This record gives sequence, C-alpha cells and structure tokens, in this order.
Amino acid sequence: MPIDRRRLLAGGAALALGGSAAPLARAQEMRLFRIGTGGIAGTYYPIGGLIAAVISQPPGARTCEEGGSCGVPGLVAIVQSSNGSVANVEAIADGRLESGFVQSDIAYGAYTGTGAFADRAAVPGLRALASLYVESLQIVARADSGIASVADLRGRRVSLDSRGSGTQIDALLVLEAFGLDVSELDALYVKPEQSIRLLAEGEIDAFFIVAGYPTPSVLEATADQGAGLVPIDGPEIDVLIAQYPFFSRDRIPAGVYVGVPPTPTLAVVAQWLVHERLDEQLAHDITEALWHPTHRAVLDAGHAKGRQITLETALDGLGIPLHPGAERFYREQSVLAGD
Repeated sequence: MPIDRRRLLAGGAALALGGSAAPLARAQEMRLFRIGTGGIAGTYYPIGGLIAAVISQPPGARTCEEGGSCGVPGLVAIVQSSNGSVANVEAIADGRLESGFVQSDIAYGAYTGTGAFADRAAVPGLRALASLYVESLQIVARADSGIASVADLRGRRVSLDSRGSGTQIDALLVLEAFGLDVSELDALYVKPEQSIRLLAEGEIDAFFIVAGYPTPSVLEATADQGAGLVPIDGPEIDVLIAQYPFFSRDRIPAGVYVGVPPTPTLAVVAQWLVHERLDEQLAHDITEALWHPTHRAVLDAGHAKGRQITLETALDGLGIPLHPGAERFYREQSVLAGD
C-alpha cells in the first residue's frame, strides 16, 4: 500500500515542532510515531506502511464512529527505511525511533546481550508489541552462477546485506554451520535493492536476504534476471537449529517466484518492538488499533504477509517481555491469561 503523502508531511511537521513521546492529552494534539523498517526492497518497508496506516488517526480526520480511521486519536505514524533489525534495536534504545521491526533472534540477543549483541550494549529495556509473521532466509543466485548449495558460495562474490542487519547476522550463522568462514567469500555488505543491480551487472554471484515472501527484491531478480534460490538444507541445519532454537525449518512453495521450485530454508519471526519507556496507555492504544476488526481488510489486501498478521499468532516466538500496555490489551482480549 502506498504511503499517504499527507501523513508524511504531517509527520514532518510534527518533528519540526518537536513531537515527543509524551501521552496524548487531547485528540487534536499531533503525535509523530516512527516505525523503523528495513530496505525499501524488503518486506518490512511495505508492511510498515500498512501498520502505519491502520494505527494513525491524524488530527481532524474522521473518527472510527464516523466511518473513518480507527487508529489512535492524534497519532501520525510514519515508516523509516533502515539497515534492519540490529540498527532498529539500537535506534529504539537511544530514542531515535519509537518502534521498529526486528527479527526474533536479534530481539532475544539484544535483550540478553548474546548473539548479535554479545559485543554490543544489551538493551534490557526492549519490549514487544506483537509478533507479526514468519520471515524466510533466502539466498538468491545468478542464473549462470552454478551455485546450487550453500557450500558452493565458497570463493564467490556474495552480498550479506548491510552491516547491522539481521540478515547479515543470520548469513554468518548459516555459513558457519556449513563450515564456511566469511573470509572464504568475496563478501559485500549492501542492501537488497543494490544487490539486485549488482547481480544483473554480474558484479556479484548471490545475495542473502531475510524477509517474508514474496519479497520484492527476489521477485525482481527471479522474474527479470532468471535468478534462482539456493536450498538451505541437510544435517547441518539440524545442528544449527539445536544450537539456535529461534530458527525453524521453512519451505518456500513453488509459484511464489517465477520458475523457482519448492525450496527448503530457515525462518525466524518478525516482531514489532518498542522501549519500556513508551507511555503505557499509548502502547495499549497502538496495540488495540493494530488489531481493530476494521483493519483486517487493510492487512489482508495490502501484502501477502499481511494475511499472516493475526491476533491468534501475536505472541508466537516472543523471547522478550511484552510492553505493559500491550500486555494489558492481550489480557483484556483473553489472548493472554489473566492473573
């Protein structure tokens, strides 16, 4: 779904006026709420646009009772492209973002100071609003590259996505599982939208991306360039999942991408995170707006992964605490058992 330019302009005005994270006092006060996503060729960015649309209710807009927005009164949510999960966590931690989409493995590592955050400052104040959908690890290879397995990446020119992305972290784990060190690759660190161009120009042989399918960059590479997906399978994966249980086996069905057969791979869960300092009532109201019944059609029609964003799976794969405001909502809806 395209982002409403009026909302973007309104959001910019709010920022210029010093929009803060204080609670909404009146419906006519405007609040800017930023959602960190990923590269524009991934899945986070369009899903962010959908969620921004359903939680927003700009000042002066028709209310839910009037047949208009069922978002949070006065809230103007906007999406921001970023380098992905790790970058979103760090931006949430230091207040440059109110919220962001983060892979479940990165979220757990940030909260506990392990994994991707073993050498970074842990973020114990990280909190969840919801789990959204399953994300698949996809390795896209040029049609004439001869790459048919992870082991075939040795000595090849491969993009691991931008530094600080969840994709980069997971790519390193997969390479390690198959006995490959990153030094054995000619590794680049560029976003998927750049990787598509480099693949088309023959400058790289393959690229990694973690995103919900169908992924725009992968759609383009397979349809326009005849690229394929590299299967991620074998006994190495059993060992990897045993060591890192935030991974699960996944399978990208035939027909998702042009000419690409069913492909075994790995998956994590995309989660929507905030910091514990977010006002409790605002967190409650945003969570309530996300799951308002009238917004089901927007999520279903806006993106293939939107159909997987359901209240029934909102707590799946959570390895960090819920924000108290979100927790209160889920208890009210009996999604989470009461005290």
